[in-house]
Amino acid sequence: MAYSELVKDYGRIRGYMRQFIAYGFRSRSEFGAKSARSYDNEKRRVESWLGESMSFRRDKDGKAVFLSVDSRRIPRNPLHKSWKAASFTRNDIALHFILLDILADGQPRTLAGLLESIDKEYLAAFENAEPIDISTLRKKLKEYVDIGLVAAVKQGKQYQYSLPIDAVHLAGWQNAIAFFSEENPLGVVGSFLLDKYETQRSDMFTFKHRYLLFALDTGVLLDLLTAIHAQRQVELEMAGSRNGDARRVATIPLRIFSSTQGGRQYLSAFNPLRKEIAFIRLDSIIQVKTLEHVPDYEACQKRLEEALPHIWGVSAGRYKLQHIEMLLSVDPKDRHIVGRLEREKRCGTVESLGGNRWRFSAEVYDARELLPWLRTFIGRIVSLSCSDKAVENQFWADFAALEAMYEEAMHGEAMYRGDGDVV
Repeated sequence: MAYSELVKDYGRIRGYMRQFIAYGFRSRSEFGAKSARSYDNEKRRVESWLGESMSFRRDKDGKAVFLSVDSRRIPRNPLHKSWKAASFTRNDIALHFILLDILADGQPRTLAGLLESIDKEYLAAFENAEPIDISTLRKKLKEYVDIGLVAAVKQGKQYQYSLPIDAVHLAGWQNAIAFFSEENPLGVVGSFLLDKYETQRSDMFTFKHRYLLFALDTGVLLDLLTAIHAQRQVELEMAGSRNGDARRVATIPLRIFSSTQGGRQYLSAFNPLRKEIAFIRLDSIIQVKTLEHVPDYEACQKRLEEALPHIWGVSAGRYKLQHIEMLLSVDPKDRHIVGRLEREKRCGTVESLGGNRWRFSAEVYDARELLPWLRTFIGRIVSLSCSDKAVENQFWADFAALEAMYEEAMHGEAMYRGDGDVV
């Protein structure tokens, strides 16, 4: 039987899902943050959402559960289901539908008018109905106004509430919403909208590269984007060590970066104490607390804009520029390599030296970030130099290790064939 208990604290279940799915697929014996009973309960809850998408393996440490999906057969992100398990009170759900029903006629109403309609037209039909307090109704209306579900217009000393008159009819947008729900980091919004359709096209899109784990960070991402829009400082509760310890960091959020290569999301933020730009992975953020408005927010944004031309990925190093240069030999029949250099050079430059020689160079804050990309040109690299000799040495050490690995493999293959020149 599926475990269908609703979730009060999404942060808690997000932590478990990171352990199950994102951080090594730990077994019960390896998961030390909570009790064994908590582990079993949360695992059953996750399995009830993900169904056939869950798999497991056994090793010496026990049974480890993990997510296993084939995008050809699962067109919708299964992790979106976790956001649809939020708990609510009877009053919450009743008040939601009563408000929408009252305002469905398009006529604006005051707070007092809404409360009177609720009491006389709805609650009066039930013998033991709990009355709605005016402060509760006021808070609910404010919540709905903030998210755009209800419109409020002040007339005199009172607000008139109504449904937004510019609400978009979504009937013709199903395909666009289906694409949004899978491609956008806030795609869970599209998933909720798709649930409103009686029939759903489940085979419209398939994806070669899908980053399902975006769904777990939706709440954190929304809080950060809200703070960025309001130009406010935030306090981040960050995941600590494996034993569950956490730490808090005050910072000024500036922009969200999403990797199209690795799928991770990063917050670029200005550290007010160190006066530096920092990059923070969203999946390491447990909770976001919005703080005061930042008066000189534009100045912080300017610091980021000034730094970006020298940031290759998501590291500003020590804010000391490093020059890195790679000389390539490209055969005329492999001119697609030059095209690739032009496409992928980011903040670097590419220039022809005549003949078959091409030079890539860049001035960056952290040259180590280029190493994985530079290695993809092995076989065509004539020379490589960097003002930080540690980076240069690391590249050639990696090259030597790769060369040794291939020599060992070739040696083993030759012995297997019985070649005469191998002892």
